[in-house]
Amino acid sequence: MAARKRGRWVARERRKERLKTGLIGGVGCLVLLVVFWKVVWPYFVGGLALVGGAAAGWWSWRTDQLVKGRDHQWRRNEALKAGHRSLTEVDTMSGGEFEDFVVDLCRRDGCTEVRRVGGSHDDGADVLGRLPDGRSMVIQCKRYSPKSRIPSREVRDLLGARVHFKVDVAIFVTTTYFTGPSERTAVQNGVIAVHRDHLGLWNNGVSLLSLSEVNGAGQGDRRHRARWKETYE
Repeated sequence: MAARKRGRWVARERRKERLKTGLIGGVGCLVLLVVFWKVVWPYFVGGLALVGGAAAGWWSWRTDQLVKGRDHQWRRNEALKAGHRSLTEVDTMSGGEFEDFVVDLCRRDGCTEVRRVGGSHDDGADVLGRLPDGRSMVIQCKRYSPKSRIPSREVRDLLGARVHFKVDVAIFVTTTYFTGPSERTAVQNGVIAVHRDHLGLWNNGVSLLSLSEVNGAGQGDRRHRARWKETYE
């Protein structure tokens, strides 16, 4: 028992000694700083500025990482929500809901500055924004019945919108298919024609930019058209 009390007493005495040494050292440094202030102040101020700059840089980096993390999580959540929608659900959307759906898919793929501009005076555009590679884009969205077809004049309207808004890429997204002439008009003029089959791929996770690689590659083979007729006719 006595040995334990003595051990505690020794520990307290050591803490007191360390505290006393620290106080003496601090006072000594303060005295030296006052005495030699004229000599050391540039270094002192420079040190403070360096530490402050490092702290500000760390804070900025940390804030940027938090923002990127939240943005990544948001995109992931949007991708999950978009992936859970079937084309049958898309068919029941209103025109405005379909435009919002396309906006969500664009943001999921890393497009920026994406916004809806559709309306009674939309000048042939429903969505504007930038592709992940930085190119500006205009999108025309048409939520039509799968039995319908996109005529050439609607593709030409989108070409006019590309000129009007002075963008790099024009994209036509629809829940149905293009006529043969309208698909050729799109491909010949550099319009990315996202028909129903491509929309299904996009909804399931294929990126928007990769759809340009199959642009004009057709709208289903004979068996596909037969199944389509059984479903919608």
